[in-house]
Order: sequence, then C-alpha cells, then structure tokens
Amino acid sequence: MDKPNVLLVVADHWPGALLGTAGHKCVHTPTLNNLCKNGVRFTNCYSEHPVCIPARRTLMTGTSARTHGDRCFKDRLEMPDLPTIAQTFRDQGYQAYAVGKTHTFPQRDRIGFDDVQLDDEGRTLHGVTDDYEIFLGDKGFVGRQFGHGMSNNAYQSTPWHLPEEVHATNWATETMARYVRRRDPKRPSFWYLGYRHPHPPLVPPQRILNHYDSVEMDRKFIGEWARDISRLPYHLQGVAARGGYSPREEDSARRAFYALCTHIDQQLGSLIGTIREEGILDDTIVMFTSDHGDMLGNHNLWAKQTFYEWSSCIPMILMGSKGCRSVGFNRIDDRLACLKDVMPTLLQLCGIDVPESVEGKSIVEGERRESLYGEFGEIDHCSRMMRDRTHKLIYYPVGNEFHLFDIANDSDEMFNLANEPGQADRVEYMKRLMLEELYGTDLDWIADGEFKGEPNRNYVPAPNREMSLTRGHQWPVPPINPKGGMNFFPESRDGWDGSV
Repeated sequence: MDKPNVLLVVADHWPGALLGTAGHKCVHTPTLNNLCKNGVRFTNCYSEHPVCIPARRTLMTGTSARTHGDRCFKDRLEMPDLPTIAQTFRDQGYQAYAVGKTHTFPQRDRIGFDDVQLDDEGRTLHGVTDDYEIFLGDKGFVGRQFGHGMSNNAYQSTPWHLPEEVHATNWATETMARYVRRRDPKRPSFWYLGYRHPHPPLVPPQRILNHYDSVEMDRKFIGEWARDISRLPYHLQGVAARGGYSPREEDSARRAFYALCTHIDQQLGSLIGTIREEGILDDTIVMFTSDHGDMLGNHNLWAKQTFYEWSSCIPMILMGSKGCRSVGFNRIDDRLACLKDVMPTLLQLCGIDVPESVEGKSIVEGERRESLYGEFGEIDHCSRMMRDRTHKLIYYPVGNEFHLFDIANDSDEMFNLANEPGQADRVEYMKRLMLEELYGTDLDWIADGEFKGEPNRNYVPAPNREMSLTRGHQWPVPPINPKGGMNFFPESRDGWDGSV
C-alpha cells in the first residue's frame, strides 16, 4: 500500500472558537488540542453556506452553491452529477466508508461510498429508518431515541436518557472503528465520520455533563449594533426570534453544548487509538472540521444561517501522515480556507489528481486566496459575505444594509464599521468584489452597478407549530409526513401577533 489512509471527521454546529487550543476558557478538547500539536490548525476557515445541506454538498463535491445548486436548505434535492470526494478516492483504488450524518436525498444515496452506516437524526418523514435507529432496536431500545423530549432545533437541555454506550456519538465512533478493523489491508482507506452533535438536541451523557459542574460558564456577548432587535435587517430579526431563553436556560445550553463537544473529543480519541493499535496511524491523514457553527446567543442570535464568526467560522485541523513536510506539526495557519478546499487538499496529499469540476484550493500548498465569498438563502431570508485577509463585509438585501468588521482586531464583531467615514474606501472595494459574485435572483438587488436591495420590514413571528422539530416515539415507524419539513422562519405574514 503506497498511499495513506484518510480519516475525515465532520461535526455539526461546531464553532471554530470552541477549542481549548484556540483559547476558549470553558470547553475541554484534549484530543483535538493534541491533534493540533501533531498538525496544523487553520484559524480562518469558513462555511461558505452556513446551513447543513448546502455546506455538505460543498464539502462532498468541492464546489460552491452556484455549481451544486443549493444555497438555502433543499432537503429533497438530489446530489448533482459531479465527482464526489468518495467516488474520486474509490476511482483510485481506495475503499471508502461513511458513518453518521451525510444529509443527502434520497437518504440512502451513497454518493460514491462503498457503504454508508447512516444516522439521519430519525428523519422518518422521508420514509427511511436509519442504521442508528435499527441499532437502538437491536439493543432493546426500539423507537426510544427521542424519549428525552428535547427538540432537534432548540436549546433546552437534559442528560441523555439511555445508557451512554447507545448514544449516537458512541454508536458512530464504534461503527467507524469496526470499519477500520475490517479494512482490506492491501488497499488504502477513505473514512468519513459525520457526528450529528453538538447540533441539538442538547442531550450529553450525564458523565460528561458532570465534567462541567465546577466550570464557570462564559456569557453571551452582544455588540451595540445588535441590541435593538427591531432595528436589525429583516433576516436577522427572523434569526433572533429563535431566542427568548432565560439566563438559566442559556447557561444550561452552553454546558450541554460544550459537553457534547467534549463527548465527541473523547470518542474521537478512542477512534484514533484504534487506528494506532492497528499499526496504521503513521500512514493515516486525519482532518477535523464542521459543516458550520452556532451563535449560541451571541449578538442575540441562535443556531446558524448568518455570517458572524460563531456561525460561519469553523474548526479546521489537519494532521498529515508521519513526516509529511507539506503539513508539518504544531502549526497555525491564518490563510482563508473553506469547505470546498477539503476535497482538493486531501486528494493532493494522497497524490491523486483533482477533478476539473472542483473549485476549491489545496490549503497545504499553492497560492493563498485574497478573498472568500459566502452566500445563504434567496429572496427574503438571505445574506452575502465577502471576507478578505483582515475584514468581513456582510450584506442584507432586505434592508439594503451592510455590516463591516475588523476581524483581525475584533474577532467578536462588537463594532460595525460599515458607516465609519474612515472605512468608506474599504467598504467600496469589498462591495465591488461582492458584485462580481452575484447571480440569479441576486441581480434584482442591483441597479446601475450599485446595491439597491429593498426596504426593510418587520419580522412578526408566527407560532412555532413544529415545536422546532420535536420528535416522538419512533416505533411503530411514523408515516411519511409531508408536513414534517423544517420551517426555519415561521412568520405571521398578515402581521397578526396572536392577540384576540
């Protein structure tokens, strides 16, 4: 075997700031910290489309939403006819296996893998019972994974209600470890491990939650620009409407969220230990990242779908095979990186030609980009980002409003500089860069080469009838539910506030 193995680990909702080695004072991530010492941590890596499905399409194809077709959250859109990272590795003789969350449609689409052991978070609305649910049934817990009563998209928390060994994080780790043990030793392997957490529901094992009992939690931070929610652009009003948690709930949410991160960190340590004990760690490349982050209440915002740092800046850690000079060790790299760079980076490190369709860049060699573009949504709930080496410009078409932050000196984005006279030239320069990236319905926001957008309007929340996708007993298997999809922005279109 003359090529290295590759382990690609992708968490869900993990902000780049939530690493001990990044200086976070609360979260405990010793395995990831050690991985950084043995490789390189990229401090300016972004999810170009910070919501689950578009981000994963970018990761798997190395292309932007403009090419792969989704910058919103099209949960019934099939993968485009493009070479995936899995198929490309297989075409070069690799065995390719995936465990956990892939977020594809149809759910059993293997997207180039030899096999996928699927954890699709119990999304039976599309008619599939995933492998994690089958595992629970085999263990005598049929249909009970959501017996904790917590929502998949809200921030109340409780300890995991079943034995720790059947937690989704444990299942994913042990299932991947079995693939490692059962590999063909004559061929290299590409392993993809998609952890579903720290995405809600916030249900860490009690043992891990106890780890944070004596830790004083950090508190959310709010820039002056974000304090009056009613004056924010329409899209941000909709994101802020997910909040309303009490201080106690916010504190509990952070503890549970960090505990889910620590749980993954510990389980990842177990998996890497398995690879070491198999005698192949020196011949294995390991990459850890996330599909996007989570605001966790910062600037009065929760979850994803914005381009502020905690939502869009993600961890990116790369450990090369032993002696890999192009990766090195104990390094920090501040270049602009993104999810579409994952595929070309890993292929290049394995000496495999990158398909012509790939738009990303290898982040271990070659030219550094000067700017990076991001896009989320269309029509109403949408925003666009342009990031250069020091600053970030965010545009909200509904409201025609720009936010500018000096990320190099204000990583918490406390000060919006967009209207500062001294920043006029920078704003204009970054606007020009952004204009070059717009397409489709975006062009309706432009007149005579200038941003015109549309007037701002108030977002009036409607009842959250889906209860943030709270799920119930999964046995008997629920019927296909045409109303089961996610509505991220329930809005009262006629302005009714519920009063009678």
